[in-house]
Amino acid sequence: MNRLNQLFNTKKDNLLSIYFTAGYPELNNTLNIAEALEKAGVDFLEVGFPYSDPVADGPTIQHSSEVALENGMNLNVLFEQLKDLRKRITIPILLMGYVNPMVQYGVERFCKKAAEVGVDGVIVPDLPMYEYETLYAKYFIYNNLSNIFLVTPQTSEDRIRKIDELSNSFIYLLSSSSITGGNLQVSLNIEDYYKRIKAMQLKNPAIIGFGISDNQSFNKACEYAQGAIVGSAFVKLLGTKNYLEKIPAFVKSIRP
Repeated sequence: MNRLNQLFNTKKDNLLSIYFTAGYPELNNTLNIAEALEKAGVDFLEVGFPYSDPVADGPTIQHSSEVALENGMNLNVLFEQLKDLRKRITIPILLMGYVNPMVQYGVERFCKKAAEVGVDGVIVPDLPMYEYETLYAKYFIYNNLSNIFLVTPQTSEDRIRKIDELSNSFIYLLSSSSITGGNLQVSLNIEDYYKRIKAMQLKNPAIIGFGISDNQSFNKACEYAQGAIVGSAFVKLLGTKNYLEKIPAFVKSIRP
């Protein structure tokens, strides 16, 4: 069991995860931001490794990736920063990014390095399920890393069942098929989608992301899933002055 499994076994609802891009707004503040989020009560973190063509991301996270790359962030720098991760942070940490930098780095090497520094899982939105299963699953399993799959309102039941079978911690439920940073439109369609997933009684818990930005959208997501992920709203905060000091109030505004 890694830290993610332990978390999901002990806390069954209202889990809050926060995403931020490593290297933004400053190159060397990754662990300072993570530490501030843990102290503010966040349950687990997603640390993004930037990529020049982030296809699933809206303007806010795209901008953070551009700045991070300009600042000199890459996987070598990130793993160097994360060497002291487990001296400072106890909550589960996921790395999130695109498959291209992983393949360039070497997927086996990436998984080994992630495990060495104390990472618990990886989210790669554009990694095809077939490639994961046939080429890379062995590296994730050997290094005790969870691979997190994404599900959208358009994902078929067969595919969701397959994702559930291949998963060992949680499933990332996208609130829509759009890019990050949109508003969570609680329409009848979205409600039906959440209810459909809930009725499937999957073995893995679901966490909802994309469009969670305040207490209202967080609470709505938690009606149908074990928790929710906040990304763009937090990345916007990091673009302001004295952002480290503002983190406790931001977390409280999402989950008082």
